Amino acid sequence: MYICDLYDRELKYYCQRYSNNSNPAFTDREIMTIYLFAGHCQKYFRIRDIYNFASEYLSSWFPKLPSYQTFNLRLNRLNEAFRVLSTRLISSFIPADCNKGISLVDSLPIITCAGRNRQGKVAREITARGYCSTKNMYCYGLKLHALTLRREGTIPFPKSLMVTSAEDNDLTVFKQARGDYISDTVIFGDKIYSDFEYFNDDKKQNRNIEMYTPVKAIKGQAEQERQRQKLITTCSLRLFPKSGNP
Repeated sequence: MYICDLYDRELKYYCQRYSNNSNPAFTDREIMTIYLFAGHCQKYFRIRDIYNFASEYLSSWFPKLPSYQTFNLRLNRLNEAFRVLSTRLISSFIPADCNKGISLVDSLPIITCAGRNRQGKVAREITARGYCSTKNMYCYGLKLHALTLRREGTIPFPKSLMVTSAEDNDLTVFKQARGDYISDTVIFGDKIYSDFEYFNDDKKQNRNIEMYTPVKAIKGQAEQERQRQKLITTCSLRLFPKSGNP
């Protein structure tokens, strides 16, 4: 019911058909419903498993289910509708315990081909070669960029999600996609988001944005001194979460 209402109100404009088959017997609403139901309730995430489950157990609900090839093709053509649906779900179901004044930003590699000298063969039009510092490896693939809201005692809730090629710099993506659209928040990120010129006093005063990143280690610095600097930074954030000054 929710998918049908949202589809008729908004989603249909992102997957509108202009061919003679503009009103197929098996509708786009049914495809989206099967995909979300099988993933959420049955924990199936492979398209083949989702289709097999619908074919075996949901045939009375969806008697005009097409072949697997047709189902897969039409599901992929709904990518823009799913993007809009994700945005609406995130904005409509924000948990009450989210702290909108504290955000966390990070990226996650989506690896399609691993190896320093290997060439990617999957989705070449959107993937690229990049370096994952967390795993210390070169790979082909994508990056999932997440801006989230803090929730005490549990994982954060996504506020904004983006997918780019693996070669894109995290800080550049943040500036281009989110830099001019967020305000009134303290953001925590890793070292790649360290840009004191960008997050300057003007942004702090006019848009109330502050970015906190780990202290970069000085080459040749003793381990004891490095741990001392981390301790000072941690204490500063706990005692003065807005200013960051001890």
